[in-house]
Amino acid sequence: MQTQTSPQNNTNLSLDPNLKAKPDTLTKIMFRKFLRNKLAVIGAVILGIIMFGALFAPWITSHPYENQNLLNKLQSPGAEHWLGTDRFGRDVFARMLYGARISLLVGFASVIGSITIGTVVGAIAGYFGGFIDSILMRLVDIILSIPTLFLLITLVTIFDPGIDKLILIFALTGWTSTARLVRGEFLSLRTREFVLASKTIGTRSYKIIFAHILPNALGPIIVSATLAVGAVILAESALSYLGLGIQPPTPSWGNMLQDAQNFTIMLKHWWYPLFPGLAILLTVLSFNFIGDGLRDALDPRINE
Repeated sequence: MQTQTSPQNNTNLSLDPNLKAKPDTLTKIMFRKFLRNKLAVIGAVILGIIMFGALFAPWITSHPYENQNLLNKLQSPGAEHWLGTDRFGRDVFARMLYGARISLLVGFASVIGSITIGTVVGAIAGYFGGFIDSILMRLVDIILSIPTLFLLITLVTIFDPGIDKLILIFALTGWTSTARLVRGEFLSLRTREFVLASKTIGTRSYKIIFAHILPNALGPIIVSATLAVGAVILAESALSYLGLGIQPPTPSWGNMLQDAQNFTIMLKHWWYPLFPGLAILLTVLSFNFIGDGLRDALDPRINE
């Protein structure tokens, strides 16, 4: 005899058998929730434009980002150079586009690594509990007790700055918050009926973790990953501004700001520091807005 789900019981849409039978219905509901958040939509549009410019940079600009022309240094924005030139005569617009490539690559790759590590650690700690949970969470506490910026500067100083090393450092230092988040979700979900039923029929632990529990915890993980990308881009820009991140002549929004920190340049040639700073601001805000929109869309407690 089948039991019918009460229409008022919407505490977990992902476990609703009616929605499981029609996954496209759940997707449409989430999409409508996301579209209702105007800031999230604006953030998605802005981020889409930035990603388009980064991807098609060679075809959008006719100026190589590394070409120097001291006769054209610090030119104001115009028809030839849309965002002006820097103190070496390089096209700011071209360097902005190629700098977007660096920032997005570091952001996405680092977060993929950190989310993977944090999810595995948090899943193991939350599912098994006990001694394993205590050991893993004490490791998380130790890492969190170290100031993040100090840890990043120390690691970057030890290893020569580079894109691959920055990605590795951000991935190895940014997984702790995800681990705590996933652990909390697993502690809540491991006592649910479908998990107990899987254990009863002898399903292996790794299959229960990754095939049964993890799909029900993906919502918070996705939101956390989206917000983390913006945080990594901001951290990379800060390190590059301090001279510890991406090194010239490779363009980065952070090292472009470092190059424009001269007081005279900031007063008389405003376009040089303005556009890289604006790019960082818009990109980080876009990821934050999208994260807020995804949080609302993936939360089953929020009615359509």
